[in-house]
Amino acid sequence: MSTLEIPESCGVMVLHGCTLFPHGGMPLRIFEPRYRQMLSETLEGSCFFAVGRLHAAEETDDPAECTSPIGTIGLVRASREMDDGTSNLLLHGVIRVRFVEWDLESPYPKARIRPIAQVFEPESQSASALESLHEAAEEAVGHFAGEVQDAFRSMAQSIDDPAILADVMCQQFVHDPDVRYELLSMDSVAARIAWLCSELNK
Repeated sequence: MSTLEIPESCGVMVLHGCTLFPHGGMPLRIFEPRYRQMLSETLEGSCFFAVGRLHAAEETDDPAECTSPIGTIGLVRASREMDDGTSNLLLHGVIRVRFVEWDLESPYPKARIRPIAQVFEPESQSASALESLHEAAEEAVGHFAGEVQDAFRSMAQSIDDPAILADVMCQQFVHDPDVRYELLSMDSVAARIAWLCSELNK
């Protein structure tokens, strides 16, 4: 991520009950004309757009009135345009962002953004936090097929940053839309990890 240049503004796909975490993947079908234009301009430019969570109906032209303030900017990893002009794509979450100001002249939702970097502190407890997350993950994958368990274990063992592993686990194991957004918007990585370990170990 340190080598990626995050744009100062980007298109935003606003969706009901939808939260993308950094380091998570989200398959999307782009069919609305406004988002088809957004995707076209995105692919011609930075290949970044954000996902925002709608908390109310889009009844005005100002997304600030219906979109939660925290979202995630993602990088388009693959995109395939279909014969009817719609597209299927995979968006890879990169970093949390705050929507600072919306561009009300844009034909699609677009905002100036501020990245929100998150670091686990204190660093001296990183190993302990990783161990706790691995234990919680074992509980979460226990009912999955063996090959799925093995794949997740292998992936989890390759992550040495508890903040990243927590986001991956939130993406995979937390399904309630309101809880997902609450976890995304938490200021403290330690609090997010504590919640995961408590809930997944039940």
